[in-house]
Amino acid sequence: MKYKAIFFDRDGTLTYFNPEKEKWRNLILESWSGKPFELPYDKMMALFTLAAEGKSPWYKTVDDECEFNKRYYRHLLLGEGITENIDERALLLHNELWCNNDRLPFPETVEVLEYFKSKGYKMGVISDTSPSLELTLQQLGLAQYFTSFTASSLVGAGKPSPIIFNTALNTQGVTAAESLYVDDYKVEADGAREQGFTSFLIDRSGENEDKWTITSLKQLVAFVEDEND
Repeated sequence: MKYKAIFFDRDGTLTYFNPEKEKWRNLILESWSGKPFELPYDKMMALFTLAAEGKSPWYKTVDDECEFNKRYYRHLLLGEGITENIDERALLLHNELWCNNDRLPFPETVEVLEYFKSKGYKMGVISDTSPSLELTLQQLGLAQYFTSFTASSLVGAGKPSPIIFNTALNTQGVTAAESLYVDDYKVEADGAREQGFTSFLIDRSGENEDKWTITSLKQLVAFVEDEND
């Protein structure tokens, strides 16, 4: 077998955000503020900076992450002009939106993970995310497939830094040449390839067409079967 391990990004690759949770968030904030709620990227990042309170990294444990999230929601509420019951409302948002069915697996995720497990591949997740990485996958029943969970907040470096990729490889005891990787961000998929992974960009829209782009995780199965023939 040419490859020994396969690594996945989480969000946009294995899972996607639950649209019902986003709808709930928007509606409850609109009911409290009396105006439509929007959260563009720049606004979200500004809230993250406020919640970090000058700390770097923002959090190193799940408990730290929870406190960070509550601060984040307090700043969000104030920014929307909501000033009553701030702590209670921030806690409600945290409890409803953090590790509470906030993500769903893509339709093919379990089937593909079952395939690689049945073939004896080592599997890991490499994600620019928080200490709750493993917990989120446990709640979806997906953590059982993986033997490493490499989160940027714990490593101290995000993709495409070689540091986070090498940490994941060392944890599994494999080399990049022995490993597959898949991510929904091109710069991160390219970064893994530069480190020696056989790396794919997953683009379910089908807008990108090249030899290293796939539209479904099922294409990874076809790739390794062709390689092993």
